[in-house]
Amino acid sequence: MKKFRFQLETLLRVTKRKKDDAELRFAEASRKLEEALQRQDELNNELKSVQLEYEQMTGVGKSINVGQIVMYNDYFNWKRMQIANQKQVVLMAQGDKQKRLKELMEVMSYLKSIEQLKEKRFREYKEELMYEEQKMLDEIGLQLYTRKN
Repeated sequence: MKKFRFQLETLLRVTKRKKDDAELRFAEASRKLEEALQRQDELNNELKSVQLEYEQMTGVGKSINVGQIVMYNDYFNWKRMQIANQKQVVLMAQGDKQKRLKELMEVMSYLKSIEQLKEKRFREYKEELMYEEQKMLDEIGLQLYTRKN
């Protein structure tokens, strides 16, 4: 009896490698997005803490000079610019993650179709083996029957 051999085995292995690579790229994109979101939170927290400090300095009965006001205003503008830039980084990271997810889904779909084809071929192989075995058993049975008579 011949052994089962899937003719597209090499394609299956290559596709599995592509899936693994796509998973790694998706994981990397996810990690970068998380880092970008974390950085955005840090920037927002920094701005809030300095705004709180500024409010405490300018509270009732407190005196602040023009130089300090200008310094805080410049800092707030700079920090808001950083936050706006970080929002763009987050949007780009989200887009990259979506792109990597789409690539991963495509490769997984292709891999699934190849695996289904392999399973179909294996079922056909087993059916063929069963047919051959049944044929041999029928022949043996026929020979035994003819010998008895």
